[in-house]
Amino acid sequence: MAHPYGRATAVAAALLALGTVLTSAPAAAADPDPARPVVTRAGLDPALVAGRGADVAFDEQEAENARTDGTVIGPDRTPYTLPSEASGRKAVRLAPGQYVEFTLPRAANALTVRYSIPDAAGGGGITAPLDVTVGGHHRRTMTLTSQYSWLYNQYPFTNDPGAGLLHPDWWLAECSCVPAATTPAPELTKPFRPTHFYDEQRLLLGTTHRAGERVRLTVPAGSPAAWTVIDLLDTERVAAPHVERGGVDVRAFGADPTGRRDAAPAIERAIAFARRAHRPVYLPPGTFRVDRHLVVDDITIVGAGNWHTVLKGRRTALPEPAPDGSRHTGVGLYGRSAAEGGSRNVHLSGFTVEGDVRERIDTDQVNAIGGALNDSTIHGLRLHHTKVGIWLDGPLRNVRITDNLITDQIADAVNLHTGVTDSLVRGNFVRNTGDDGIALWSEKTADARNTLARNTVQSPTLANGIAVYGGADTTVTGNLVADPVREGSGLHAGARFGAEPFTGALHFTDNTTVRAGTLDLNWRIGLGALWFYALDGSVDADVRVTGDHYLDSTHNAIMLVSEYGVRDRYGIPAVHFKDIRVDGTGNSVLSARTKGSATFENVDARNVGAVGVNNCGSFGFPATGSEFSLTDLGGNDGGWLAPWLLPNTVTCDDRPPVVTPPGPRALVLTPGRGTRPRRWRTWAWQRDPRTRPW
Repeated sequence: MAHPYGRATAVAAALLALGTVLTSAPAAAADPDPARPVVTRAGLDPALVAGRGADVAFDEQEAENARTDGTVIGPDRTPYTLPSEASGRKAVRLAPGQYVEFTLPRAANALTVRYSIPDAAGGGGITAPLDVTVGGHHRRTMTLTSQYSWLYNQYPFTNDPGAGLLHPDWWLAECSCVPAATTPAPELTKPFRPTHFYDEQRLLLGTTHRAGERVRLTVPAGSPAAWTVIDLLDTERVAAPHVERGGVDVRAFGADPTGRRDAAPAIERAIAFARRAHRPVYLPPGTFRVDRHLVVDDITIVGAGNWHTVLKGRRTALPEPAPDGSRHTGVGLYGRSAAEGGSRNVHLSGFTVEGDVRERIDTDQVNAIGGALNDSTIHGLRLHHTKVGIWLDGPLRNVRITDNLITDQIADAVNLHTGVTDSLVRGNFVRNTGDDGIALWSEKTADARNTLARNTVQSPTLANGIAVYGGADTTVTGNLVADPVREGSGLHAGARFGAEPFTGALHFTDNTTVRAGTLDLNWRIGLGALWFYALDGSVDADVRVTGDHYLDSTHNAIMLVSEYGVRDRYGIPAVHFKDIRVDGTGNSVLSARTKGSATFENVDARNVGAVGVNNCGSFGFPATGSEFSLTDLGGNDGGWLAPWLLPNTVTCDDRPPVVTPPGPRALVLTPGRGTRPRRWRTWAWQRDPRTRPW
């Protein structure tokens, strides 16, 4: 990201150190009654996000709300710290011999633990045990690993904690300098910029445990890990394995379900037979080793369920780079490339793809799902430890990506790239990506008529939760985005990365963000939970934002900005905001750093940390007022859009101090009042007794 507003001040070395975060005061149990487990969604009371985000089968419980003799770390939103990447910005640190104990809210036979353990001294990760006991018995031991976490340094990162700067000729925020051009050279703390701390692991318990039983996670006394951080526990009741009647069972063609022998040739034989017989391919319960791409076209592949069927492979070095620049291959299902005409009628469902990607090499095709898939569906998969969960290169049309679980990716979870049209991304759950959670990127050819609906994106360690880079007629609706860490926002529309212009309609509707609006470490300014950015061109479309909720925004709820060097050429001409809820901002409701305009109707705000509108315009500061104008269409409550701010009063504070807001409040039904439309006048703010200021 370029640096538009002057040089950054140094980031204190303490912000790069984890030691201060790991020595917090011991925790008291947040809810000591084992009959009352605290179930959350994205670290919030589920009532705050009802009807938004993915419908998932599991119940989420944050470790900081559970019983423990460990230590609560956080809250903290500072990058390069363990709490900043934790769900809800808190977690529990356990020393060997300590535990955290949860209570099952519903009957469950499976669990997922999100955790972090230290890296090896020289990088590459370690393994360490974690004991799981349910109801005081049924003890199992999980083997945790940090082999897929702990990245360091500048983009695209390294696994070596002792490495020098990858790009000494790049501007560096920590020293406000270009190190290679600075004498004496700056001394930087190593490891430099540690990130991507967390991983998660699943466990089938073998029996169903009733609601109210306790799940205790204990670090054994002899653990090689100096500490184990538990972020959360997901519990669920997994159904019996699915059997695809009439399906072509890959075992009949020699596929080994134990994972010991390479199953790729047998699966390919099953695919070829199934195509001739016009039948689906069935992947039964088991782990099938696949160390390369399986090319799919005009085929249905059905697993026994993503808890039961796993395609697992090693990342494999190629003898020489492929034509697309790849140096490695790995487990994945790929359609034919768009240049070859793409694939059609591919339907994938009900299995896990477990990769082996431990570093980011952008030229590598080591994604779980790739290629060009037309008239196809990707449903109910779990994608784990690949570079990108689903990266589709168009032009292509009519792909439906629904109800998938995509976690612990080195880069994006989903990216629809170059001329993807008439497609849907709905109901997916995304956690811990190393880049944008879900992105539409109109590079060279515009994406068009796509919808991103009812997805949940949590804790992207870099960039945005959901991003739209150019394109035509895009709808982003009903999504839940939480806890972006750095250089990004919850929701983003950017004319950048060489994308084709925005045209037609760009609609953000009924989305919720929480703890978004990060501090950009290069610019040293706070972004918005919703961020519009004009870099390569203007964001000039029919832009409408309706029904969004921006909760507990770290800096601003909304930001509209042009790159400083092109501020007189590009702008954001018109954005229309209606029926918006802003509950807590560290800075303003709106920060405008561009030329353009916006209208506001029924935008309610409370607990705003600074002036309601931080209006810098395009930094020309003419006597006539800011180059960005605002229109009040009525019903804007909370005093944030005061008359003196209209139409374009300059209120520019380049880096306002952050005022920490209280936690968001639940809404309760009260008698109607005022002149609002019914959907808005029947609600009032009320304190949720389970939320606390962070």
